[in-house]
Parts: sequence; C-alpha cells; structure tokens
Amino acid sequence: MNFFNSVDDVMYYPILIIVLAAAGLLFTFRTRFVQIRLFGTACKLIMEKPSGEQKVSSFQALMVSTASRVGTGNIVGVATAITIGGPGACFWMWLMCIIGASSAFIESTLAQIFKRKNPDGSCYGGPAYYIERIAKKGILSGVFCVFLIATYAFGFNLLCSYNLQSSFEIYDFYDKTWTPVIIGAIIALLVGFCLFGGGKRIIGITEKLVPFMGIGYVLVSLIVIFTHIGNIPQTFSSIFSDAFNFKAIFGGLSGSCLVYGIKRGLYSNEAGVGSAPNASASADVTHPVKQGLVQTVSVYIDTMLLCTATALMCLSSGVKYSPELNGATYVQNAVSTIFGDFGPIFITIAMVMFAFTTLIGNLYYVDNALIYLNKKRMPSKVFMRIFYAFCVLIVFVGALIPMNFAWTMADITMGGMTLINIPVCAALSGIAVKALRDFESQRKKRLNPHFRATDIGLKESEVSFWK
Repeated sequence: MNFFNSVDDVMYYPILIIVLAAAGLLFTFRTRFVQIRLFGTACKLIMEKPSGEQKVSSFQALMVSTASRVGTGNIVGVATAITIGGPGACFWMWLMCIIGASSAFIESTLAQIFKRKNPDGSCYGGPAYYIERIAKKGILSGVFCVFLIATYAFGFNLLCSYNLQSSFEIYDFYDKTWTPVIIGAIIALLVGFCLFGGGKRIIGITEKLVPFMGIGYVLVSLIVIFTHIGNIPQTFSSIFSDAFNFKAIFGGLSGSCLVYGIKRGLYSNEAGVGSAPNASASADVTHPVKQGLVQTVSVYIDTMLLCTATALMCLSSGVKYSPELNGATYVQNAVSTIFGDFGPIFITIAMVMFAFTTLIGNLYYVDNALIYLNKKRMPSKVFMRIFYAFCVLIVFVGALIPMNFAWTMADITMGGMTLINIPVCAALSGIAVKALRDFESQRKKRLNPHFRATDIGLKESEVSFWK
C-alpha cells in the first residue's frame, strides 16, 4: 500500500494536475469556450434520432457514457473528498468540470471522426483508433487498451463494488465478516446475468435506469438542501474559504482539497480519461461535432448536478465531516436529518442503482478495447465467457477489500489512461477544431450540418466512416 500510495501521489501531483489543467485550458481557448458557448445547442442535439432503427442514437450513447460517469463516485466519491480533503474540494471539482468539458468535447469529436464502419452500417471506435493517427504501428493504442481494461474491468469495478457494500455499514444487521460476502455475491450474479445477455441489453438497461436514478437522487438532495436553506450561505463560505486556504493546501498537498477535488472530480466525470469516446463513436450522427457537444452535457450532469447535489446536501445538513467518517455513512447521516430512518435506506437504494449501471456501463467500454487488441475483431465466444466470468469475480472480490486499496488502484489505472489520452488529444486538437468550424459554418447557413472528411483537409484514405 505504501508503494501504491506513493505512485498515486506523484501521478496526481504534480503530473496529472498540470496535464489536465494545461490541456483543458488549451482546448477551451482553441474552441472559444465551446462547452459554454454552445451548451444550448448541445442540449437540443441530445434527442436527434439516428437514420436507422438498429443504430445507436445520440441519446443512447449519452446514456451509456453517463452510466459510467454517474455512479457511486457521485455519492461516496464526493463525500470522501470532503471528509478527507475538506469542503474546498467542491470548488476544485467545479473548476475542473468546466475546464474538463472541453476535453470531453475534443476526445468525443475525434472518436467520431476516426470511427470505423461495420458491414451492417453501424459504427464503433474510441481513443485506440485516433491514437493510431499519432502512433501508426498501434503499440501505443494497445497500451491504452490495456490500461482501459485494467481501469474498467478491474480498478473501477473493485471500487464500485466496495462502495456499494459500504453503504450497508450503517445498519444493525451489518456483519463485517458475512455481509460483504452476501452483497458481493448478489451484485456479481446480477452483473453476470446482464453481461451474458450481450451489449444491446446493456444499452437498453442503462437507457432506462440512468434518468430515473439521477432525477430521484437530485430531488431528495434538493429537499434536504432547502430544508437547511439557512445553512447555505455558510456552506458556500466554507467551500470558497477552504479552496483558497493556500497554507493548508501546500502544507500537505497530497491530502489537500485541491488534489482530492481533482482526483474525485476526474473519477466521477471522466473528462479526458478516454472512456466516453468509446460510446460516442457508436452514435449515428450526421456530423462528429454533434456527439462532441452532447458529451459535454454528460460531464455537466455528472459534476455540476449530481456531485454538487451531494456536496451541498452533506455540508448544509449540519453533520460534521471528519477523515474517520466513511463516505457513504456521511451521506446517509446527512439525509437522515430530514428523512429519519428512511434516509439511509434511500441512499442504499441509490447506491445499488448507481453501482449497477456503472458496472455494466464500464464493461461496455471494455468490449471495445478487447476488439482492438484482438486485431479489431470480436474475440471468440469462449474467450468472452471466460473474461466475463473473471469480471464477475472481480465484482465479488471488490466487496471484500479495504477502502484505501480500492480507491488507490482505481486512481492509478485511470491516471494511466489519462496520461496517454490527453497528450494525443492535444496533438490532434487541430482536427477537432476544424470540424467545429465546419459545423458552425453550416449552421450559420441554416443547414443541418453534414460532415465530409475532405472538407477539413483529411484524405478519404485516413477515415473509415466519413467517405
């Protein structure tokens, strides 16, 4: 643990903090604040329908990426950031969300531009395919895919399973020996049932559950916040005063609000990590920029809506935070101030739903990585069954491991993905910016933007889909 914690600390400070901030600012200025300027357009594009019934819509791709983004990190991750890093972590989470939304735009637009076409006309792709533009031999793309599999089949699913079982610690029936085993077995069986049903079932389930669970959680959070409305001014005061307490930040940086805000914010919204482009590439749209814009909305839904709901609910409730207070328990105690005994039950239900959609959304991404590593062909059914069985085992094991190990492994594997994806996106950002200009030029002419690779200086031989 000492070794992994050392790697984790160095990876996020100074390396990832500098890389994320620099790239986010670069993308923001190059696109002229596209994540803010075209937010209204992005919201309208969500409901645009695909050309064929069997194709994946912008909304479906958004729901798959949101299913992975929206998860236990929105509850436990935010609470952990506050209890360990302090309330100032919320400010740094907000700042990285706004800056990071531009990274989400660039990576998803690139994934659309360099996506591949299936024989039936549907499409697929992700960072591995646009990384080939930089490293043509595919070695770097392969390394990225290995990190992606390590992150989504291992690190994130270990953590997600742990977070779910930790929400039961507040109940009297909780037994440290047997309860994690039972909960781990149940969630593993449910995930296994879904996995062996195929990718279409994953899309169908996430499309139905994500809106329901998100709206329900926000409504409960708003009730708690408005009931404690008198504490809101003090809450914001504590957030901003702690965020700019530079003595506290630089005195113990690895455990500061700045680092925890960036860590938990990145874990939650995944902007720039290279995960969402796997779903974005599958969307059937007439112009790559459309899906790039839609993915900025997903980042805002995750951080500005759900993470903020958790943060304000906890901080305004009057429940004192401390490093000893478990993340899920902190949220449950906050909800209990209004809802009494029902509070912890509701959070447990929310955790189950968030965790389930996160687990299956994560493994949808893994499928794309496996296809790429298998010379861009779907692995055999026997291999996939063995692999899915391993993933189900990981979900079970995650419920049994210590909290620190779960968070550290997830941070490290996610950091590895980001350190490959962000520099590549920076190198290729000019292509995405040209596509954005083409999109806006067509909109000014009151056209429904349609994309051709040659319009932005790409050769038809350089793309698979947009010929």
